[in-house]
Amino acid sequence: MALTDVAVRNAKPGPKTIRLKDERGLHLEISPKGGKWWRLRYWISGKERLISLGIYPDISLKDARERRDEARKLIANGIDPGRARQDEKSAAEARAAEDANTFEVVARDWHAKQVKAWSEGHAAKVLARMEQHLFPAFGHFPITTLRAPAILPTLREIEAKGHNETAKRLRQYCEAVFAFAISTGIAERNVGADLRGALAPGRVTNRPAIIDPKGVAQLLRAIDGYQGSPVTLAALRLAPLVFVRPGELRQAEWSEIDLDAADGPRWSIPAEKMKMRRNHVVPLSRQAVEIIEDLRSLTGHDRFLFPCNRTKDRCMSNMTLNAALRRLGYEQGEMCAHGFRAMASTLLNEQGWNSDLIERQLAHAERNSIRAAYNRAEYLPERRKMMQAYADHLDKLKAGAKVTPIHATAGD
Repeated sequence: MALTDVAVRNAKPGPKTIRLKDERGLHLEISPKGGKWWRLRYWISGKERLISLGIYPDISLKDARERRDEARKLIANGIDPGRARQDEKSAAEARAAEDANTFEVVARDWHAKQVKAWSEGHAAKVLARMEQHLFPAFGHFPITTLRAPAILPTLREIEAKGHNETAKRLRQYCEAVFAFAISTGIAERNVGADLRGALAPGRVTNRPAIIDPKGVAQLLRAIDGYQGSPVTLAALRLAPLVFVRPGELRQAEWSEIDLDAADGPRWSIPAEKMKMRRNHVVPLSRQAVEIIEDLRSLTGHDRFLFPCNRTKDRCMSNMTLNAALRRLGYEQGEMCAHGFRAMASTLLNEQGWNSDLIERQLAHAERNSIRAAYNRAEYLPERRKMMQAYADHLDKLKAGAKVTPIHATAGD
């Protein structure tokens, strides 16, 4: 006998589960605690199945019968409604996961995993580039649906503005993000790799640097005549003597300076500040020590040797040294803060110093793994000798003396 609305509404629970039959496999199941569920019993492929059609009173008797009829239509077509429901649920979950894993979400996750291996400045630069160029264009796309034609216009637009290096870097970021997505099971195809060769090859350009002795002498004399901040002047004077990367110089802290070390004055730069993520020691020449001692009266009570002029909690801006060089009359394509490294490398090689000493002092990665294993001593005594000789050489150039390279004995 078919159920009625009144019978369903008035049905009471008992000590055991009660089942009130309707028609064509539909029944109402009442638990001892009073809950009421609509169930459908059916047979498919010779096997009995049971599925839920909803909870009463949210689903009325009429609604339950409509759901029963829809399920029976599937059964008539050989489709198991219970399996179809599971498939639909799985598909909905997959769609939700896909919508959640947008390119931006995955890219930020990738970036967060790389931060420990990168310097703070590099990590900030990578994220800023993605936030400026990639995320606004296609960051909202699910990464599994994103394809090369959706990415390429953004890169081509940047390239058309003459920023070839930026476009190349962004393509590399895309490739790395997709590789990360594949390794974590989110994606199956590296779309970033599909874009290889889609951009014009960029020209390899070296950072501008003055390397001829006459030009170096003029630059050193110009630096001594700098009329700006005394802290900036100290950074300009120290840069040629230590030839570290500009970011490493700006972030120098007083706690890293040891002028009383047993083997001589040194600046010990921790790995997290270095591009190659390796501790680096800079032997300090007599000239470098003089600059640092003079600087101590200005910033010795601060954290940084070269603090920001607005807040002492931060180091000097990355634009300060280049701006000072412009103020001295050196154009952008003529000399930059990074150019002191090329200057030192050129002059030291011309003086005949051992290339291993120079490369180690520049904190370049050792490409030969076998040779790197033998370089653990880092040539510190030899480098100390080289740094002092180089500082003396710069003094002679600045004074206008004619200096003859000593190729045979400089590296002894």
